[in-house]
Amino acid sequence: MSSADKNPNNVMGGLKATINNPKVSDEAKDSARERLNDMVNSGAGTTTETTPDLNDNHVIGGYKATLNNDRVSEEAKAHAREILDAAGVLEEFEEGGSQEQRDEHENRVLGGYKAALNNPNVSEAAKEHAREFLRERNAL
Repeated sequence: MSSADKNPNNVMGGLKATINNPKVSDEAKDSARERLNDMVNSGAGTTTETTPDLNDNHVIGGYKATLNNDRVSEEAKAHAREILDAAGVLEEFEEGGSQEQRDEHENRVLGGYKAALNNPNVSEAAKEHAREFLRERNAL
């Protein structure tokens, strides 16, 4: 793999690990610091203080979870809102997702209730609740 094919964020992470590894020589640490500084100054990759790769759904999911976590500070939630807004998903998230996502969720819920009706391990009371739910939504 050529250096052009490498993810700059991963390279930077490796250089940071080298700098903090007690088994690495001082010469190697100095070289890693120099290379890391060159990457930061050239704008290659991002640092931990800047926006992460917003194409990573796991990162987006983490910021969404931050907004729903009661143990997270308001400052952290504000930062998460900024990141999600920059990624173009904040408004959609706060509105409960796109119409397509809401429809897909509703279909899955209805499918779950319909499956309960045919499951021999579901109590008769739960099946009656499922029937009521489905009737209310004209899905029975």
